[in-house]
Amino acid sequence: MSKRTLPLVLISLGGEMLYILDQRLEAHNTSKDNSEKATRLWSEHDRKRVMNDIVGTMFSKSFMDELLKPQEMYSHRTMKVILGRLAHVSIMRLNAVSMEKLYELMIMAFKYQVFLCPRPKDLLLITYNHIDTIREFVKDTPMIVNKVDETHRKLIEAYSTMTAGEFQLLRQTLLTFLQDMHVRVSIFLKNQIQNPNGRFALSTSGPVPYGMDIPGIIRIFDNKGRKVQQSHFPSGGSYSIPANEGSFGLHGDRVIKLGMNMYAVNLAQESSKSPPVQTDNSTPNLLAKEELNLLARLMGKVEIKNVSSSESGFQINLFAAIQEDEAGASGGAEDSLGVLNIQALQDEHSATQLAQIAGLFAEEEDVPENVNSNKGDDLLAMMDDL
Repeated sequence: MSKRTLPLVLISLGGEMLYILDQRLEAHNTSKDNSEKATRLWSEHDRKRVMNDIVGTMFSKSFMDELLKPQEMYSHRTMKVILGRLAHVSIMRLNAVSMEKLYELMIMAFKYQVFLCPRPKDLLLITYNHIDTIREFVKDTPMIVNKVDETHRKLIEAYSTMTAGEFQLLRQTLLTFLQDMHVRVSIFLKNQIQNPNGRFALSTSGPVPYGMDIPGIIRIFDNKGRKVQQSHFPSGGSYSIPANEGSFGLHGDRVIKLGMNMYAVNLAQESSKSPPVQTDNSTPNLLAKEELNLLARLMGKVEIKNVSSSESGFQINLFAAIQEDEAGASGGAEDSLGVLNIQALQDEHSATQLAQIAGLFAEEEDVPENVNSNKGDDLLAMMDDL
């Protein structure tokens, strides 16, 4: 197993989490709900505050220095704790079930990207695409942009000397980490890139890895290495050769689109390996209808609550259908600060060990906005105890 896998996984999953949060905040900022008594529309300031808090903590120097040390991959349980703590440094609060569903959505998006990755080395380009998009989220905050750039430089330094064999081992480690995750996701089912059993349906067409030939040619050489015969055969797909290799620098054209924000663009258009998208939306997807529709359940309605504090509290109701059936069973108390509570059922089977790990993070009641490094220290302390 490769000991250099963890930084790529955590940064990529963190990027997927930011994509989901940004998409929902942007949607609520432009939508209206006439069926509710009052709808709290998120301002651009609210969205930037969430992005800055999470990115500033995620790319803090102490946290990234610890993350970049060669080490074994964390378990899914530990990854959920770390990502949950990253989400909680903003004004949001997620309970266990909400974080579970959010994590599954992040994992399946990342797994799809790994599956479509042309070469093991191109796993770096997936991470760099995440970093490029994260940098765009915080472009108006130079201090946080500098943190992102510094981490990017460290990644380039750490991975630029790796051999093709080391990248292959890294890919195998990633696939082992992801192999048991087969959660059905509505956006994948709708675009027909996931089967009802949760496994991806990969196309046999698309661009070949950079530097490779298009399949369909048989060449025969003599004992002196000279080509003496060539024949063709039907390859069963439509292939193309990339014009350029993706940039592995701090900036530049990454060529591949894997790792970009799939909620801002059409997923099937961004990956030439994806099967054709179903354009007729008039017929409901009966398979997805019976599923735990992860994306839809993460698309809750924002409501304003009566809060006694000077700053209004925020609440995103996830799993609305479940809440109607289980009234009063959801958890997550509002504190004195403006909190975006993501409601869901309490996870009664949470492991004691996980609760102890989560307890290592002391919640601070009044934290200035310019001390994100202290939040990163909590994450760092948890990693030391794992």
